[in-house]
Amino acid sequence: MRPRIALRERLQALTQFTDLGLAKPLLKALAEEGYQAPTPIQAKAIPGVLAGRDLLGIAQTGTGKTAAFALPILQRLAEDRRPAPRRGCRALVLSPTRELATQIAESFKTYGRHLGLTVAVVFGGVKYGPQMRALAGGIDVLVATPGRLLDHMEQKSINVGATEIFVLDEADQMLDLGFLVPIRKVVRELPKERQNLFFSATMPGEIGKLAGEMLRDPQKVEVTPQSTTVERVNQQVLFVEQQRKRALLAELFDDPAFTRVIVFTRTKRGADRVAKSLEQGGVEAAAIHGDKSQGQRERALAAFKAGQVRALVATDIAARGIDIDAVTHVVQYELPNVPEAYVHRIGRTARAGAKGSAVAFCADDERNLLRDIQKVTRQAIPSFDRRNDRHLGAALAVMGELKGVREERPAQPHRSEQKPSHSARGRRSGANPHGGSGAKAHGGEARPATKPAYGGSAAKPAGGRGRKRPQGARAEGGGGSPWSNWTSR
Repeated sequence: MRPRIALRERLQALTQFTDLGLAKPLLKALAEEGYQAPTPIQAKAIPGVLAGRDLLGIAQTGTGKTAAFALPILQRLAEDRRPAPRRGCRALVLSPTRELATQIAESFKTYGRHLGLTVAVVFGGVKYGPQMRALAGGIDVLVATPGRLLDHMEQKSINVGATEIFVLDEADQMLDLGFLVPIRKVVRELPKERQNLFFSATMPGEIGKLAGEMLRDPQKVEVTPQSTTVERVNQQVLFVEQQRKRALLAELFDDPAFTRVIVFTRTKRGADRVAKSLEQGGVEAAAIHGDKSQGQRERALAAFKAGQVRALVATDIAARGIDIDAVTHVVQYELPNVPEAYVHRIGRTARAGAKGSAVAFCADDERNLLRDIQKVTRQAIPSFDRRNDRHLGAALAVMGELKGVREERPAQPHRSEQKPSHSARGRRSGANPHGGSGAKAHGGEARPATKPAYGGSAAKPAGGRGRKRPQGARAEGGGGSPWSNWTSR
């Protein structure tokens, strides 16, 4: 046990990037970005990766794991200078979404700006020509989504047979999106002698099996317990009728503290409807989902980062693909079918050491989803009952009169566009197994099974036509909105 204790003490003593044995060009780039102290996963992972070991990293989003593998990979490639193989790469990073792939590639370029290494990114939804030209001469670091990478491999525009380092990032989301088969196809083409880095926020059975197939005597780095939520996030569940969610969302944005907010929906159409409703209420909003073109998604993210829009309404395609430090709040307009997705959604706030707030709306038909979330996260999330709230009823009536918007019936949770995998929920996955060639595939999103249903007048009781009052519902009466009481805590 003594060697393990000594190693743990040394890791605890590593408080600066200069202690990790990184080369001067990397330290210079980090200093230019204002980074001095490594995060726990960086301090634990970088020495082992530099030594050439395989790594199994279990870390939530926002813990700094991109730098944990990018920095030592850049150093290893720079120390062993050699030409990248023609139509090949020396290091390959697989990522589940276009947004995350783009951000990982940008991190490699930022950290390696003084090393002269080449970095490229390939994903679906854009033309093949520029990607093929970028790959033709060989690339030091290639970041790719599984579907588009397989497309290039089938067209012989890339050969991964000489890859020295392979990184699988966000492995559990890869599984949720149905990428397990494509990943195995890619791995079969990789050389047997390579370094493998495997990262996942959770470790369900299928992911553990895949890790066992890929890794050889790996160093295991776990910086937080599996499936626990970020401690710095102030969480709250608001029980509310489905028909009154739009009014409750509008009420939240009356609070000036909601300056940069991500709102999550289950469906692409739902995201568009919520964004439109916010715009009608005077809140600048943009939607991002799998049916948007790459250009539309990039413009929406750029506007959100620049503060030109207060709300970014997204499906779970963005749950792990948005890396913006200043997100003040996450609102879950609809709860996710896969409980682990709750963790990744709220991980969009409280980044880079900051605090953040997350609020989830829960209708009566979402109670089972909430129970699954609390079971997986091992916590009872504080809740507040806004059902039968007369303020929301009056606000919804006004919204209906002014906007001509009719009440929408609840979207059934099982009609989700982000369908869980076998391992995540024991149900059939609806994701495209290739996920690469078009905008729809990379999001892991299928088309809604039914068209949205509408019924009743906006001024009708909140329960909707013919629905009974939920058991245990209590009227809030008067006295103003309780939301400000929670946000001031």
